[in-house]
Amino acid sequence: MDTKKNARVIAFYLPQFHPIPENDLWWGKGFTEWTNVIKGRPLFRGHNQPHVPSDLGYYNLMTPEVRQKQADLAREAGVDGFCYWHYWFGNGRQLLEHPLQEVIRLKQPDFPFCLGWANHNWEKKLWNSDISPLSKQLLVKQIYPGEEDIDRHFYAMLPAFADARYMRIDGRLVFLIYTPRDNPYIKTHIERWQALAQKEGLGGFYFIAQCKRNDELDAYRQLPFDALNYDCLFYFFNQTKLRKLLAHFLHWPICTPYKDVLKKYDLSRIKEDVYPTIYPNWDTTPRRGYVGTIFTNNTPALFEQHVRQIIAATHPNKQGEKVIFLKSWNEWAEGNYMEPDAQFGHQYIQALHNALYN
Repeated sequence: MDTKKNARVIAFYLPQFHPIPENDLWWGKGFTEWTNVIKGRPLFRGHNQPHVPSDLGYYNLMTPEVRQKQADLAREAGVDGFCYWHYWFGNGRQLLEHPLQEVIRLKQPDFPFCLGWANHNWEKKLWNSDISPLSKQLLVKQIYPGEEDIDRHFYAMLPAFADARYMRIDGRLVFLIYTPRDNPYIKTHIERWQALAQKEGLGGFYFIAQCKRNDELDAYRQLPFDALNYDCLFYFFNQTKLRKLLAHFLHWPICTPYKDVLKKYDLSRIKEDVYPTIYPNWDTTPRRGYVGTIFTNNTPALFEQHVRQIIAATHPNKQGEKVIFLKSWNEWAEGNYMEPDAQFGHQYIQALHNALYN
């Protein structure tokens, strides 16, 4: 890490910006994340929708020039690398794997990366704001077949792990798991991958568990994780069942003023082994409609204040690094992105850079 920087930032990266046959089947020909972004509409006075990309436009991630421009912008912001969301559903089934495969095949862009295993079901409610929030149509089920599949998963991703750009902490490969509690073989998985990494001369993994509830912090410490990523987004919203029903039937989205994020963030949860998450914005209404959740009145200046607050509260790990996750680089349909848009241009990129270098 650059010693002049105040923290090391790893940005979550969504590979949902290119057509795949499954999305064509489920949502219609040519569906990508942009399909939902474009149909975003303002739901109340002052609600900024739709979000419109500026510099990169409505890009396709299968275009090498786009991936290079993303890396250039990330460097401008001070981001140290992308954490690609990785979808392995068991028995060899992957989705959205092609952009990363191209990054590895072409060895471009020359920008660090790691993987975050998004080990959850794909359900129709997650991608379509036009259906009832009370219904779920299972599209792909996440399964855990056992040790043979654990090995198969490792070797499928070995080209990524062996890439010189793959991010490391304490000399080991960073691998984040989205919801460890759902994996009945999680301890076996970690132990087996550590053994396979040694066998393949990779030196081992640095496993990080993503924690979305406070009780998960202590629970995951009982497993052989090296660190925890504190994603406390849930605590910023009043998401009771009654509130969700009111949102659906009264067309009253669940909103939190962005300035309150700075007040509600429980900084006491950040420890030496806990890597916090920073949020430039949040607005899931392009996906979820009136049942979405929104940060209101966000600005680059408030984001810079938020980042400075988190940096100050973050403890150096055993290697002397402050590590922070950014949610996210390009989650456009959830409103949490850093890429330039028509409203703010490069201001969020500049805000992050300011907080990291000054």
